[in-house]
Amino acid sequence: GSHTLTKMDSQLLKPLVLVILILIAIYTFVKKDLGQEVTKSISRRRTWTYGILLAMVVGFYDGFFGPGTGSFFVLGFVILLGFEFLKASAYAKVVNCVANVASLSLLIPKGFFIFPIALVMAVANGAGSFVGVRYALRKGNVVIRKIFLLVVILMICRYAYDVFVSYDLIKWFGL
Repeated sequence: GSHTLTKMDSQLLKPLVLVILILIAIYTFVKKDLGQEVTKSISRRRTWTYGILLAMVVGFYDGFFGPGTGSFFVLGFVILLGFEFLKASAYAKVVNCVANVASLSLLIPKGFFIFPIALVMAVANGAGSFVGVRYALRKGNVVIRKIFLLVVILMICRYAYDVFVSYDLIKWFGL
């Protein structure tokens, strides 16, 4: 994904991501029990297969766009592997961290990195993660599901802004 980002305009795929986010929000809102408890017991082989496919698809997205990667991992772990939200969120943190390091290994040498800003953001991210994990462990899956839905809605707003205002899709289609 990071390599593709250096070769094409990411704006071209934002309308597709917007549609996917809207579908995710609808699915999560309608399916009230989503991620509330473990729903599947699948074989180790199938777990690895689904996990690898999920990592490849979401990893590409992460390298190309970035924002919301953790939410996509959480949803993938819940739907494909049957995890509950707390466990899915924990796994998403680890996988997302590895994906970020992989992206940085390509983006830093190409000059797409501003160290002072990254350092401040890393410290803030660490502090936010610490507080968030403590809160998630205290409140459990019901609250995590609500926060997940809120994050997806905020991402929809961000991408809708990018697609309809910032990128000016109306001009793009010549209307």
